[in-house]
Amino acid sequence: MNSKLDLVVVGAGIVGLSMAFAAVRRGKTVLIVERNSKAIGASIRNFGFITVSGQKEGQQWERARRSREIWEDVAKEAGIEVLHTGLVMPAYRAEAEAVMEAFLATPMGEDCGRLTPAQALQHVPCIRQDGMRAALWSPHELRVESREALPKIAAWLEQRHGVAFQWNTAVTAIDGTKIVTSRGVIEAQACIVCPGDDFSTLFPERIAAVNPSICSLQMLRVMPDQPIRFGAAVMSDMSYGRYEGFADLAPARALCDRLDSELGEMRSEGIHLISVQSADGSLVVGDSHVYGDAPEPFAKERIDHLVMEAFDQIFDLPSRKVVSRWCGTYASASNPVMIDEPADNVRLVIVTSGSGASTGFALGEQVVEELFA
Repeated sequence: MNSKLDLVVVGAGIVGLSMAFAAVRRGKTVLIVERNSKAIGASIRNFGFITVSGQKEGQQWERARRSREIWEDVAKEAGIEVLHTGLVMPAYRAEAEAVMEAFLATPMGEDCGRLTPAQALQHVPCIRQDGMRAALWSPHELRVESREALPKIAAWLEQRHGVAFQWNTAVTAIDGTKIVTSRGVIEAQACIVCPGDDFSTLFPERIAAVNPSICSLQMLRVMPDQPIRFGAAVMSDMSYGRYEGFADLAPARALCDRLDSELGEMRSEGIHLISVQSADGSLVVGDSHVYGDAPEPFAKERIDHLVMEAFDQIFDLPSRKVVSRWCGTYASASNPVMIDEPADNVRLVIVTSGSGASTGFALGEQVVEELFA
């Protein structure tokens, strides 16, 4: 605990691991300090869905493209299974089709394409064709099992790259090159703090300046009655009206107005359908978005019902069963990322958009390059 290090990273979620990876690639010695015995937050309670198409145009989309490239390499080296690739995003409303066409006309849509309903069915055999006008195909997306991927990345960083870990250790203060922890003082040239949705422990006044909230969400694992294999992730009309890469386009206003009229309760609960598949054939399905100043500790049956109602509108799986449920949280603010500089050698990094898995590796490169410039 007294040895001099190049970098201490506070937090072992995907953002913290990304910072560590970027640093060791520059030849730095790194210690990750985590208050829990393993990653238990947003990084493992998500879809394991590395998304590119739909990220906000500009730097956020560029981070996602770069992160996707790094994920592909890391998955191979760390022994992480990529369960499926790509995204099928059917459009059932004329307004959603208009958003899809507008997206395909942007630079973000360059590698994407339009599918017929029959072509969409080839990727996802249980998707409903009735009423489908067309579907967006994006080749960029990757799906991993987060609860398995995070421990594998940590082990790989430790065994292959020499990253040290101090688990069950809280960082309570940072004073120059001294990092004060519940187990003693660590000295390091630099420190990157990745607190997730902990707004109170370190630099609370700086975090408060971006007026963050905590987004609570509900997710489900659904088992089809008969085996079926997804060849891609699936989103649909509501996602065209939510993800900024689509929702910022001019035709999205008409789509949002129609969704508000037809699906007002789902929209008020922040529901938009995402479905991805696990190795055992089950589907991870969600999700909802409720914002507040603390996590919502209790799931609502009504929200789960609405999620499954949205699911049944897209998939023809009449005998599917919900086999598990869980809640997640993440930090949310008006900008997708917070990067702050409490001191010359300290950075405070929070992904405030629920896109840590999709953008974290590129964000790590950006922060570490600037910190050690």
